[in-house]
Amino acid sequence: MKIKGFYNSKIYVYGKGIIKTSLLVEEGKISKIDEDIKREELLQFGEEFIVIPGFVDKHIHGANGSDFMNPSQEDLRTISTAIAQEGTTSCLATTMTQSLENIGNAVANIAEYMENKPFGVEILGIHLEGPCVSKRVAGAQPPEFIIPCDKEVLDSLNQKAKQKVKQVTLAYEENGEAVLEHLIQQGIVVSLGHSYCTYEQAKKAIDAGASSISHMFNAMSPIHHREIGLVGAGLVEDKVSCELICDLIHVSKPAVNLLFKAKGHQKICLITDSIEAKYMPDGKYELGGQPVFVKNNEARLEDGTLAGSTLKMNEAVRNFMKATGSSLTEAVDCATINPARCLHVEKKKGSIEVGKDADFVVIDKELNVIMTICRGEVVYSKK
Repeated sequence: MKIKGFYNSKIYVYGKGIIKTSLLVEEGKISKIDEDIKREELLQFGEEFIVIPGFVDKHIHGANGSDFMNPSQEDLRTISTAIAQEGTTSCLATTMTQSLENIGNAVANIAEYMENKPFGVEILGIHLEGPCVSKRVAGAQPPEFIIPCDKEVLDSLNQKAKQKVKQVTLAYEENGEAVLEHLIQQGIVVSLGHSYCTYEQAKKAIDAGASSISHMFNAMSPIHHREIGLVGAGLVEDKVSCELICDLIHVSKPAVNLLFKAKGHQKICLITDSIEAKYMPDGKYELGGQPVFVKNNEARLEDGTLAGSTLKMNEAVRNFMKATGSSLTEAVDCATINPARCLHVEKKKGSIEVGKDADFVVIDKELNVIMTICRGEVVYSKK
């Protein structure tokens, strides 16, 4: 169902906060925001509901029994349908460290899906998490497929992806200097992650244009008072944005609060890093060809290593507010405009402004999702 807009509803309008106003949608875009707009078949929500921008999840592997590594169009449709329930309207399809053949097949499948421009949650591009990471902090990345940073390998994968790679997570200390500038020149976001680099190495990468840190605190060199590592670089380097898995399992409440106090809310990007087990019951699943065991919302490899999450984005926003005491609009920014800016898509995504895509989430006061709208079309409605 296509919508024509909202009438006399509480809307989080960028630069104005949450205000009572009306809004028009034309051809999938926001065409007008004005309290004097007439009703004319517009949706109206009561005081207990708020219209916010659609969530942008730039680091997600899968949901509802499907993974972006599975080279089938049906798997991508399954993920897209599932994550609309949590208010996500756009995302990066994130791959795993695997054989180059498997990664190549996955990115070719994602590129085909994107070119078909399907109904529903929009895939903005591909996020290559690995294979150019560190075996020292592999986390759930299969170490047997990890390789040093290699320009030819990354170019080959991007070619198979029809130039749709949008972000690459890499370990700078693993020959990252040889690829960083090359990736940035192509408009690809370089995110430091699964890395045991020193602070000086991290700073060098950030100064050269690396603009993101993948799942802050997890799978990286920690803080020591004489060597603050990648975690320390994330906290003190103002130019870099930090992804955060705010399920309060990967990162404790005090650590979330530490990041908030160090960075402010403008440089934090909430992500889910969710796997195929999201929306599924406890049990045995898979990530990167490895068995993953899910119990009580925790996803772990057989050795106990955390392996992605079952986190939903609206839960991440709610948890962030509880951990930091931040306002609703600050927390929402961390899941909307901040990742949009990091991915350089803020001209069309991430906030409610005239001219931008009509991506909305209607939430109640407990951050439950009532309705999700992608480019003017309702893709989820709570019954």
